[in-house]
Amino acid sequence: MEEIYAKFVSQKISKTRWRPVPPGSLQTADTFAAGSWDNEENYVSLWSIGDFGNLDSDGGFEGDHQLLCDIRHHGDVMDLQFFDQERIVAASSTGCVTVFLHHPNNQTLSVSQQWTAAHYHTGPGSPSCGSAPCTGVVCSNPEIVTVGEDGRINLFRADHKEAVRTIDNADSSTLHAVTFLRTPEILTVNSIGQLKIWDFRKQGNEPSQILSLTGDRVPLHCVDRHPNQQHVVATGGQDGMLSIWDVRQGTMPVSLLKAHEAEMWEVHFHPSNPDHLFTCSEDGSLWHWDASTDVPEKSSLFNQGGRNSTFLSHSISNQAGVHQSLISSWLSTDPAKDRIEITSLLPSRTLSVNSLDVLGPCLVCGTDSEAIYVTRQLFS
Repeated sequence: MEEIYAKFVSQKISKTRWRPVPPGSLQTADTFAAGSWDNEENYVSLWSIGDFGNLDSDGGFEGDHQLLCDIRHHGDVMDLQFFDQERIVAASSTGCVTVFLHHPNNQTLSVSQQWTAAHYHTGPGSPSCGSAPCTGVVCSNPEIVTVGEDGRINLFRADHKEAVRTIDNADSSTLHAVTFLRTPEILTVNSIGQLKIWDFRKQGNEPSQILSLTGDRVPLHCVDRHPNQQHVVATGGQDGMLSIWDVRQGTMPVSLLKAHEAEMWEVHFHPSNPDHLFTCSEDGSLWHWDASTDVPEKSSLFNQGGRNSTFLSHSISNQAGVHQSLISSWLSTDPAKDRIEITSLLPSRTLSVNSLDVLGPCLVCGTDSEAIYVTRQLFS
């Protein structure tokens, strides 16, 4: 079991994100940002993980993530993304999108840019204040894309005062999350179980493609794209299921994997080791899914402190005809046969695990139990 360290921070943590490591650098992740929610005052904060695993004076392991700086945030932090090494973009429940700038010389954060009414309700029956939560943000320098409860998609550019492009009625339901497929193309998930692909090169308010879960319109809460195979996408939703999609084929998921007992809040492929995937849930669990094929006799069991329960999955579409060596391990015809191993990473069930992020050997997650957990030994 990897050593995982908890720090209690007296705030419910809604989002945690590693600061990206400079390209070509050999250093490992050492700084992360966190955002809070449902507190009297909410904050965006930066933390250093310092020299982990040093023995402290009592002979115990020291897992103290050190607070570098923080800044007040108006409303709940609904999403958080690093724009570059110095700038962090925060999405607010007030509909505002803020870019914070980190000043490493005196360890402070300041507001560098703000779009105060990025998301708002309009039309009859909408509240007078009209603001709608901004639910998701994704960055690809110089662009920032935001989605919200108002079904609106905004394309911002850093240092531009106004939105470069807005798709006003992109969705009649709530958009919950967004990711880039390729630079001009984004993918959104919504509260009625649909994935929609949008191409910013095209005019008009129509998606270029719609995929959906048939039958129950289960709200989808999170999405991540495979780092090397841009057609492979993972989503998680209200029923806790993990869905794997191939956007080149059909309109339904390739695999539906039975996962958490409550909402899945985030899913992330490991950025440099994408046979590994991580999910977290309202049920208080944080899971590591290992689909790497280099372990020939791996049993498809769920490992949690020696207690095993069978791993259930079924595959929906048949991948015959696609060259086998090009298929991601997540698109195999029978995931149960290909033996995905799931490991629970938290020592015990906690309140909701709202967010996680992985970079190199490091993982960070934030919870409603006002704790931030960090490990630096994901694959040891």
